[in-house]
Amino acid sequence: MKLETGKIRNVVLLSHGGVGKTSLTDAILFNAKLVDRLGSVDIGNSNVDSEPEEIKRKTTIMLKVFPIPWKEYKINIIDTPGYSDFIGDVLSGIKVAESAVMLICASSGIQVNTEILWDILEEQEKPRIIFLNRIDREGANFFKVYNDLRERLSNKIFALQLPLGEQANFSGIIDILSKKAYKFTSGNYQEVLLPEEYEDRVEELREHLIEAVVENDDELLQKYLEGENISDEEILKGMRTAIKEGKAFPLLCGSAIKNIGVHQLLDAIKDLLPSPEEGKVEILTDDGAITLAKLDPSKPPSIFVFKTTADPFVGKLALFKVHTGILKSDSTLLNITKGVEEKLGHLAFPKGKAQEPTGEIITGDIGVVAKVQSLGTSDTLCDKSYPVKYVPIKFPQPLYSVAVIPKSKGDEEKLSNALSRLQEEDPTFISYYNTETHQTIVSGLGDLHIEVILERIKRKFGVEVDTELPKIPYRETITTKVKVQGKYKRQTGGRGQYGDCWIEIEPLPRGGGYEFVDKIFGGAIPQNYRPSVEKGIKEAMEEGVLAGYPLVDIRVTLVDGSYHPVDSSDMAFKIAGSMALKKGAAEANPVLLEPIMYIEVTVPEEFMGDCIADLNSKRAKIIGMEAQGKYQVIKAHVPMAEILRYSIDLKSITQGRGKYKVEFSHYDVVPSKIAEEIIANSKKEKEKEEA
Repeated sequence: MKLETGKIRNVVLLSHGGVGKTSLTDAILFNAKLVDRLGSVDIGNSNVDSEPEEIKRKTTIMLKVFPIPWKEYKINIIDTPGYSDFIGDVLSGIKVAESAVMLICASSGIQVNTEILWDILEEQEKPRIIFLNRIDREGANFFKVYNDLRERLSNKIFALQLPLGEQANFSGIIDILSKKAYKFTSGNYQEVLLPEEYEDRVEELREHLIEAVVENDDELLQKYLEGENISDEEILKGMRTAIKEGKAFPLLCGSAIKNIGVHQLLDAIKDLLPSPEEGKVEILTDDGAITLAKLDPSKPPSIFVFKTTADPFVGKLALFKVHTGILKSDSTLLNITKGVEEKLGHLAFPKGKAQEPTGEIITGDIGVVAKVQSLGTSDTLCDKSYPVKYVPIKFPQPLYSVAVIPKSKGDEEKLSNALSRLQEEDPTFISYYNTETHQTIVSGLGDLHIEVILERIKRKFGVEVDTELPKIPYRETITTKVKVQGKYKRQTGGRGQYGDCWIEIEPLPRGGGYEFVDKIFGGAIPQNYRPSVEKGIKEAMEEGVLAGYPLVDIRVTLVDGSYHPVDSSDMAFKIAGSMALKKGAAEANPVLLEPIMYIEVTVPEEFMGDCIADLNSKRAKIIGMEAQGKYQVIKAHVPMAEILRYSIDLKSITQGRGKYKVEFSHYDVVPSKIAEEIIANSKKEKEKEEA
């Protein structure tokens, strides 16, 4: 069969963690006859989760694509993680899918990530199907969840199916439109008589279905209001249009583990969700504006990279979607994001962890290519004759940080290489060396994210690490003006050393940095020695007098001094300058400064009071609040030392519904009691190092 763009469906599977996306993908692979057994996450033989970290935790951690042949169509199932720490891969999947299947547990109902992901889909105007999974579970309640969905997510949600029985009695599916019941036995569906007790419910749900469809079609609405008969074919046609335009959302149901309802879900994806021909892609113009365009097979080839993975043996793999033209093996395209040409050698279709080689990939389809050097997530590659740049994926800022230290000495280079490779494959992970605190810092979206990264470093690159809290880059400054002398005199038999300077030290406004003023008149200190005095002052400023932190926000004025025509030297005046600075700083009422961060916390209104109370306990100063839809945004200044674990705290306070962004604001004085502890700890560390 020659594939056409109109017969492709790119569908991202989304849900809160632990709702059964992986089990559903396993069942889809089984129904499509791509595997001969139904894999199980619980047993550990899933055909989907293949990474050791996934098998260990029984949860998806990395995005994977599975091409499913279904009734002369190709459905690219994009399986994504369910936990918020791995939302980077979720956003990548949403970016390249024309539509989504949102899984919800029939017993747990709407959970935190359900609402977050629904909001993202709304924002990106993605058509979607809701699949109510685990109807066979204890506590499953179709109508309770259905009513919650309509009330809390959208009243445009309508049921396309009703379960035949629930919990232990779940045995099949009732089609609402046709009013037919199908029992699932021995791997097959058999039409059965609709039980009498379901008739009223089916009529009620059918009315909801018709209302959801006709309100988006003027012609059907007129017929409906005038009491005319509307055929099933008309309803189905109107339904397809409403779903593709994001004006109605069908609800299907089943059990992935029992393989009930999966066949019907695949049919619904094929029949009701849009193809790439009906989707749109965002293009970035030269002036930074965003325009929408259709995927066009007639144009020269262009692709968008939505995921890369690093492997120390295979090299870099890049997952991409073809947005225009036909991409052929051994093509050379311009990486317009990085301004370099890239030869794409052997193309393949991704099949989870494996690949299926192919000579070409058509518009709208998803492919993978290995051994690519320059490719990174969100890169656009295009033919030189058709320069185009697609809008990159917007990833959240990695805010949870730890410092890492290799367990084995000599592994620093291996660690650096591993961190660099993993940064390339995960845009929500960053690492850097803090030259001030002398720590290697890694930052991600949460503790589980970092834990998995460190496991991967051990498994893939053979480097084990210990972790500790990042050190706070404190500063020191002075609060009063003093005048001091720094005199260095040494006689050792031959030529001696002599340097003598008088300096005034005074505080500058916060953020003032450092100023050096030369006010010497005449030749008290010869001109050629004065830069050495300043050099000594600057070196002494690197380690303050309280806890060894850099001294900032001071003005030093060189006012007087003396020299010896034989014994004076650059070194002597440098030492004199250093002595003067240390002596003066100690006498000028020194204080400790700490970095203060500007933080914006976005939370649902019901959690605002708890968030403000928590921030106040962290010595924050609230500077403003504003409403943003159904959320409240709290703006505050808060010490960096208080929010090293804020992502965990906020998740706990808001049940995972809160988010925040943070940036450096300024330095401010540490309260004296806290400063005493910091100074005492610093002295202990120094003593330990010297010992």
